[in-house]
Amino acid sequence: MANWLEVLKAECDQVSQACVARRLGVSGAMINQALKGLYKGNLSRLETLVRGTFMQETVECPVLTRISKRQCMDEQARPFAPTNPQRVQVYLACKDCSNRAGSRNV
Repeated sequence: MANWLEVLKAECDQVSQACVARRLGVSGAMINQALKGLYKGNLSRLETLVRGTFMQETVECPVLTRISKRQCMDEQARPFAPTNPQRVQVYLACKDCSNRAGSRNV
């Protein structure tokens, strides 16, 4: 399997670091520093975004079944919305899910 940093570099070579950063929802500086090995923060979120967005890696969601890692992270970040029953189920499931950002599975 390809290294996620190699995949990130390949995507940046095809378009631009700024375009990739926008697509991932992170700063261009983060992409630049990660590619140069200079980023001082935790790269696990960036790795998960790359794996879910560009490498099509998936997780099993207890509510939505098989979804991309990127969609999983996006669902975790969404605020509670009591107007949609499925959204309520996802929100409650995300709180204790093994795929939660920061756990070993995502």
